[in-house]
Amino acid sequence: MESISQKMARFALQLQYRDIPPEAVKEAKRFLLDSVGCALAACHNEDMDNALQYIKNLGGHPHSTIIGYGHKTNMPNAALMNSLLVRALDYNDIYWKQDPSHPSDIIPAALSPGEYQHCSGKELITSIVIAYELEMRLCLAAHPGVREVGWHHATLTQFVSPIVAGRTLGLTEDQIVAAVGISGSSHSTFGGVVAGALTNMKNTADPMATEAGVRAAMLAQTGYTGPVQVYEGKEGLFQVINNVKWDDSVLTGDLGREFLITQCEYKAFPTEALTHQPITAALNIMKDNRLDPQQVTGILVETTTRGADILSDPSKYNPTTKETADHSLPYCIAVAVAKGNVLPSDFEEKALFDPLVRELLKNVKVIANPEIDSLFPKVKRAICTITTEEGREYTRQEDFARGSTGYPMTDEDIVSKFKANSGTQMSESRLEKVVDATFNCEKFTDISDYMNLLISDL
Repeated sequence: MESISQKMARFALQLQYRDIPPEAVKEAKRFLLDSVGCALAACHNEDMDNALQYIKNLGGHPHSTIIGYGHKTNMPNAALMNSLLVRALDYNDIYWKQDPSHPSDIIPAALSPGEYQHCSGKELITSIVIAYELEMRLCLAAHPGVREVGWHHATLTQFVSPIVAGRTLGLTEDQIVAAVGISGSSHSTFGGVVAGALTNMKNTADPMATEAGVRAAMLAQTGYTGPVQVYEGKEGLFQVINNVKWDDSVLTGDLGREFLITQCEYKAFPTEALTHQPITAALNIMKDNRLDPQQVTGILVETTTRGADILSDPSKYNPTTKETADHSLPYCIAVAVAKGNVLPSDFEEKALFDPLVRELLKNVKVIANPEIDSLFPKVKRAICTITTEEGREYTRQEDFARGSTGYPMTDEDIVSKFKANSGTQMSESRLEKVVDATFNCEKFTDISDYMNLLISDL
């Protein structure tokens, strides 16, 4: 009987660019541009400079380019660094059905080996579609999702990144299966990296799973072996994480007949996903009613039990680091009310102590609403009520955050976000070149030429 890994590997090897529907190709390009912008926005942040120093200290062959910085290193290290950059601001994509995930974290598993292999733009797009398809299926396969029982989504990524890297490196089916076994045996991640007082590991766990997949693919290419039945075999994923119900048909049924990438969503704000509906509600209340933030005396947010617990614990009312602030629902709401938007700059050290934001933060109350819990995760409803000095209350319910499939971002929105993110790293002319190159990615015969465009020119 074929293992799940074998079926996935065969899908990845057989899929061709011509088989992908135009709407899926378009989304692959949009997510690529969005991810590159997120990476460029993170360049020269302290944590990213620290990570780059680590990469440089490791040394390695100059296989692949690091976005923004232009430094070259070997494929796994480049994949790690580029994935860190994409993930660093918590501003890249989000898919959340049973499990939350950020499939764009895996794009570097195609970029770094692809540059080394001199792959075409069509091959890059195909690999991105594979990454999204398999990661999103893993998010759907467990009921409840593995995050609900204490595991981080890097636990899912470890099974997908080796397939993407393996396809790009030209591995055989057996080699890709081995790579999945190697990576899938070694990188399950506790959910604790995103609970309580947060550290740099919040944005590092998934990139490490991407790096692990590239290393596993390279190991498998040499003849190294790994478990073939890493999902369904003895003490495999299904047996070990056994406090959920697994539906293995979700993982392989109709592969290549439908493409889930069109159901993935964008982030309009550089914050944890469950903050987005409340932020959207607060922004709409302030805008629609032309409220003065100086006159706001109370902000009530009704959300899930999880949002009230993990995103609003005591540490989130006094955030002193970016990692805690962008996972603090009270802080994000205070910023939205005070400034009329939530931007990457709001998580810089000086911004964390803005006097008006700190004053509003004291007035934010977050409570769990059982009715909202009953809808989750299919609907991620939030209800926000803002009270003014006059005693007037303004309430807004939001089921869809801006950037979701129910409240989509246009091409113009994606380009605007990219330029806003990348403007400190690139000249206007280079920004235009990157936008044009990404939306015409299929014309590249060698993506090394594309990667050269992603190096800062300022």
